[in-house]
Amino acid sequence: MPVPLSVLDLSPIASGQTAKEALHNTLDLARRTEAFGYRRYWVAEHHLTAGVASAAPAVLLTAIAGATSTIRVGSAAVLLGQHSPLTVAEQFGTLAQLHPGRVDLGVGRSGKKRAQELAERLTAPARNEGSTVDGLIVPAKPRAVARSERYAARLRQQAELVGAPAEELDYRDQVSRVRQFLEGGFPGPDGEPVRANPAEGADLELWILGSSGGESAVTAGRLGIPFAASYHITPATVLETVESYRENFVASDRLDRPYVVVSADVVVADSSERARELASPYGAWVHSIRAGAGAIPYPSPAEVADLPWDEEAREIVADRLATQFVGTPEEVVGRLVTLREATGADELVVTTITHDHADRVRSYELLAEAWNRT
Repeated sequence: MPVPLSVLDLSPIASGQTAKEALHNTLDLARRTEAFGYRRYWVAEHHLTAGVASAAPAVLLTAIAGATSTIRVGSAAVLLGQHSPLTVAEQFGTLAQLHPGRVDLGVGRSGKKRAQELAERLTAPARNEGSTVDGLIVPAKPRAVARSERYAARLRQQAELVGAPAEELDYRDQVSRVRQFLEGGFPGPDGEPVRANPAEGADLELWILGSSGGESAVTAGRLGIPFAASYHITPATVLETVESYRENFVASDRLDRPYVVVSADVVVADSSERARELASPYGAWVHSIRAGAGAIPYPSPAEVADLPWDEEAREIVADRLATQFVGTPEEVVGRLVTLREATGADELVVTTITHDHADRVRSYELLAEAWNRT
């Protein structure tokens, strides 16, 4: 039996579309993918971007949970550096009290320190030319990012505008506090635990998401928390990320062995040619992010058909294009199987963006049908 498939949705705003339309498309996709048999429906937290509507995961997930009945719903991820641990625990505790046994609280690193680290990582020279490991493409890290200072400045501005808790905590302390509020063990001034209703006792799963073998992977391992590794954003580091989590894993009350989810960017259609056409705007969209403009409204294939591309632009997005799984259901399933085997993933989470909503729904439908036949 194949490992489960799940969904990661950014609520993408296509060119010519409004945020309202994108959010309604998210609700429709959640209902449809639930019917297709996907295990989870995760939404991301992105701010100040013209092409993404998922800025408030807890609010959006309330609507998604209400529109569905069985699929698990969750965040991928809430950016802990921009929220207090208590606020995060209360928001998702509320959601879990209303929808017990269906909520995943996925948390990730953020804030000024994280923004600077990410900018430095993307502008650093590649350490290798990439490789293929057990059939999986592990590309070199991007050699350069256009207007790198603009990119770094945008990340710093976002951290300032979104806001952060007054007290600076390291990432492990942030995650530990969230868990303490959920489990009722946060110490009060008199030595008695602080009771944080409706967080305490909420029936939810706490997750950590990461894109390198550093602090996120180590924290998830040492705290015995399930972990999601990003192949679709940082494919060059996915193997070291998963390895770091497993090496640092310590069993906890909720998890007795490592549990890894790995993400993949996927576009499926009835023919290879049609799939490539649907995926053709992806390079321009990724370039807009890495060039510092933020995600632009997702263009149509016609809008990018005559787009000029120079060598610098290609280098900026080469890793993402090489690792996007595009093709017929059978072709994409084959690559997903390779990803699962190379990483040892217990579950795969798929993110799909196309200009037209119907094509995105169809991609998830075709993939689910083919995956269940493996």
